[in-house]
Amino acid sequence: MKSLRELTRPNIWALPPTPCHERPSHEGHTLLDANESPYNKPLNRYPDPLQKELKERLAPVKGVAPGQIFLGNGTDEAIDLCYRIFCEPRTDNVVAIEPTYTRYRHFAAVNDVEYRPVPLGQDYQLEADRLLSACDGHTKLVWLCSPNNPTGNLLRRDEVLKILGGFHGMVVIDEAYADFSRQKTFREELGSHPNLIVLNTFSNSWASAAIRLGITFAHEDVIGLFNKAKYTHNISTLTQQKAIEAIDSRFDVDDWVRLILLERSKMLASFRQLPICEKVYPSDANFFLVRMTGAQAVCDYLAERGIIVADLSGTTLCQGCLRITIGTKSENVALLGALRQYR
Repeated sequence: MKSLRELTRPNIWALPPTPCHERPSHEGHTLLDANESPYNKPLNRYPDPLQKELKERLAPVKGVAPGQIFLGNGTDEAIDLCYRIFCEPRTDNVVAIEPTYTRYRHFAAVNDVEYRPVPLGQDYQLEADRLLSACDGHTKLVWLCSPNNPTGNLLRRDEVLKILGGFHGMVVIDEAYADFSRQKTFREELGSHPNLIVLNTFSNSWASAAIRLGITFAHEDVIGLFNKAKYTHNISTLTQQKAIEAIDSRFDVDDWVRLILLERSKMLASFRQLPICEKVYPSDANFFLVRMTGAQAVCDYLAERGIIVADLSGTTLCQGCLRITIGTKSENVALLGALRQYR
């Protein structure tokens, strides 16, 4: 790969480190350095800008070093930062699989960076050679999502590794749904691939979408660039506290994942029995993709009954498909009951 300095926008490389120095605790100290109000403690104090305690608690859970973690406002912040750090507007481009998570394309447009989608092959699988052929000397990022959204399937590991070894820029692998899969996570490859960035989140398996906390794993030098470019106090104290509580209760998370996987198996089997279901695609996520007869009409029918699913009729390679999130047992029973009455 190219050197990190070659890949980074010169203005970002030249930024001084963000002044994220540690402050002493407000307990036992008089803090008069940050223009904070002395009232309404502890909410009057700015949050830890580097989320040190949270990263130290999260690192052993994820099997990485604290310095290999960046925390953002959802994964959206990290996606946007990838463009801002590595891509020159109107000059550089990125390559992504298609269909995939729509925010990669959105932030390319926001940052005025060319976005090159490469359709997936048979069974929604990655074809590394085809994707690499879409790259040129101005391709800074490759976007991969595994398990992929909206298709729900894992990308073949050998094809992903071929891209990691054959691409000279940064490879971003979004593993937002990896906890619902039994495949080895790509964050375990950080030591072998300095051009690797892995995204994760508290939203799905951790059942904490409301706190908006995204996780990025990368080489410490790459994390240093993220810390340079981010908003100084990007993660609130309340979010950090809620994340620590979630980590302390992570055995509940294991139970939630187990229940979702059990329900996923039942839902896939039940959908295959529905007369209006043309195909059920395999899933390694907490959702699954189905091709339905009259998908848009089915989606509207369910909405009239208070059940909301995602209509993907306008999505590349997903025409006639719905994306169904696995709910609780009672929610899944209600969905199936409504579909069995559909005429």
